[in-house]
Amino acid sequence: MISTYRRHTNLVFGVLLGLILLVSSILTWANYQYAVQNPGGNDFLVHWMGTRNLLLNNISPYSDQTALDIQTMAYGRAARPDEHQLRVAYPLYSIVLFAPFAFIEDFTLARAVWMTLLEICLVLISFILINICEWKLNLFSLTTFLIFSLFWYHGLRPLINGNAVIVITLLICLVILFINNGNDEIAGVMLAFSTIKPQIALVFFLFIMVWSWRQKRWNIMLWTFSTLALLILTTTLMIPDWLWQNFLEVLRYPAYNPPGNLAAALLALLPGLGERLPWIVAGFLGIVLLIEWIVVRKQKDPKPFIWTASITLVISQWIGIQTDPGNFILLMPALVLVLSILETRWRWGKAISFLILLSLFVGLWVLFIQTGTPGAQFQQSPVMFLPLPGILLILLYWVRWWVFRPPTVWFDEIESFYHLKK
Repeated sequence: MISTYRRHTNLVFGVLLGLILLVSSILTWANYQYAVQNPGGNDFLVHWMGTRNLLLNNISPYSDQTALDIQTMAYGRAARPDEHQLRVAYPLYSIVLFAPFAFIEDFTLARAVWMTLLEICLVLISFILINICEWKLNLFSLTTFLIFSLFWYHGLRPLINGNAVIVITLLICLVILFINNGNDEIAGVMLAFSTIKPQIALVFFLFIMVWSWRQKRWNIMLWTFSTLALLILTTTLMIPDWLWQNFLEVLRYPAYNPPGNLAAALLALLPGLGERLPWIVAGFLGIVLLIEWIVVRKQKDPKPFIWTASITLVISQWIGIQTDPGNFILLMPALVLVLSILETRWRWGKAISFLILLSLFVGLWVLFIQTGTPGAQFQQSPVMFLPLPGILLILLYWVRWWVFRPPTVWFDEIESFYHLKK
């Protein structure tokens, strides 16, 4: 009986593994055909070349030589002062993520394999968030949501550009999942690795540290800082002064990038607005966020923690830290949480959720196409900073009552009474 069970288990595992390899191969072939016809993927190119230069040629990824090598591949020459300088600005331990791809000599093939990884990550993000938020979906709704996740503006753009933010988003979703399940050690490790792109994970990192301290979940803090220390010390053996080199690159980064925060985006769109108002808005949102961190309590229901994590991710994009609308896939936890609550609490929740997804899908692509700047690579307008965070802020506060006060409110009681009579 046991041997039969083992043979059956091995057969199922073998079939699943074969299916995964087959699907991955088909995806990689399709991605390769796309990459041949559509050169680009500069977000990935920067770190692919930076990691190759370090591992194969012992050249610092922060060096001018590496920057020139990247620019030559992207532009066919050194970048002009008015062009994106394509310099490595991630911490050195990001090579852990890019090393497997750096050993692929053909960049187009490496990009295709990287895109396959990002596509898998997008699907995993969707399923993990559905699980975290306890979102009940039928087959049609699940299929619709997966298509949306892969092809909406904030999913497809980072996929085409090869942006590692998709991997970081997966890590952040895993942090929330493992914390909810009580796996604090693994959550700490995942949180440490999410700092590979530090500017977008910084505020979320601080929230988890504050929350862990207040809840006396010391293992999260211990494993986070232990993993970070190990990553930093190990890479310091490779380049002793990499922290300083990386710091200089971070200072240089805003100068050659489009508007990288809400204030800069608003000033670019409305020059007469005045410089103080956008920063007042950012400061107000920062205060709101701190209040929410104080308010959240340890409860049996994990929804308040998930809601506060979601609002942290949304507000972190608007409080002045350098970012880009290409990173807004990071806001997926907020979107899924809102949709799941609307479907649970509203009689017409499924219809409302579908309309929200349809509006975001069509609206964001139309806005991008109508406001973008044509060129070798279609450049997005600063206006893309506004819609998704703004919509999610409104929706998160719309559902906040139901998250923090799960007992039914008077409207629910009337609706329940109506259904009983019916």
